[in-house]
Amino acid sequence: MSFSDPSPAGAHPPRPRARLSMRMRRALWVWGFLALPVLFYSVIRFYPTGYAFWLSLTDWDLMSPPAFIGLENYQRLLDDPQFWKVFRNTFAYLVIGTPISLVLSFAVAYFLDRVRTGHGLIRALYFLPFITTASAMAWVWRWFYQPAPTGIINSLLGRIGLPQLDFLNSTTWALPSIMVTAIWAGLGFQIIIFLAGLRSIPTTFHEAARIDGLGEGAILWRITLPLLKPTTVFLVVFSSIGFLRIFDQVYNMTTNDPGGPLGSTKPLVLMIYQTAFSSYDMGYAAAQTVVLFTILLIVSLLQLWILRKR
Repeated sequence: MSFSDPSPAGAHPPRPRARLSMRMRRALWVWGFLALPVLFYSVIRFYPTGYAFWLSLTDWDLMSPPAFIGLENYQRLLDDPQFWKVFRNTFAYLVIGTPISLVLSFAVAYFLDRVRTGHGLIRALYFLPFITTASAMAWVWRWFYQPAPTGIINSLLGRIGLPQLDFLNSTTWALPSIMVTAIWAGLGFQIIIFLAGLRSIPTTFHEAARIDGLGEGAILWRITLPLLKPTTVFLVVFSSIGFLRIFDQVYNMTTNDPGGPLGSTKPLVLMIYQTAFSSYDMGYAAAQTVVLFTILLIVSLLQLWILRKR
C-alpha cells in the first residue's frame, strides 16, 4: 500500500514563520542607518571628552608625555583667586545676559509678528548680525566704544552734554559693554525662533479669547506665553550655553589685554585658551575644561527640569 503526497504538484513548502517582529525589524533598520553617524559622533565628541577628563589628572606641557598627578589640578583651581574671578565673570554673562536677551527678542518678535508690510525685510535685517562673523562684529562694536571723535557712542554723548565713558578700559563698564555686543549678536536667531513659535499657535485660540472678552494683555499671559513654553525652554538652554561659552567678543574687543582690564571681562573659555596655548599647561587647562563641561551640564539640566515642572 503506497501513500502519495497530498499536496498539489508544484506547490512550495510552507515558509517558516518570521522570527523577528515588525517592531524589531524597524529597530534594526533604524540602528543600521544610525550606526555610521553614531560612530562618527563618538569619535569626534565622546572620545575627546573622555580624554580631557584623563588629561585633567595629569601634568602635560606638550613637550613631554603626560604625568599622572591625580587631583592636583583641581586643588590648584580651588586655590586660584584668578579662577574664582573668572568664574564670577562667566556667571555674570549668564545671569544678566540670558534674561535680557530673551525678553528683548520676545518683545521684538511679538510686535514683528503683527507687521504685514515689509515683514520679510525686517526679519532679515534682525537676523543679519547672527550670520555675521563674530570677529568682524566685535571690531565694529569696539570702534563704536572708542573715545570721541572716533567712537560713535561717545560722540553722541558729547553732543547731548554728557561726559564720555571709557567703555573698554573701565573695570565698571567693560563687562556690560561686551555683554551688549553679545546680546545684540544673538538677538536675530532668538527673534526668528520666537516668530516661528508664535506662528505655530492656532489663531482660533486668540479669536475665541477675544470673543470671550479677553484683552490683549490677558491673551498674552494666559494663551500666548503658555503655548510658547517649548520654544522658551529651547531658547533659555541655547542662550545660557552661548553666554557660558562666550569667547569671540571678549577676545576681539580686548586684544590689548585679553579679558581685561584687570581680568574684569575674562570668561572661563578665554582662561582655558590662555592656559593651554599661552602657558602650555595642558593638564590645568583640561581641568578647567572639565569644570566648564560640568557647569554647562548642570545649568542645562536644571533649567530643563525647572521649566518643565512649571
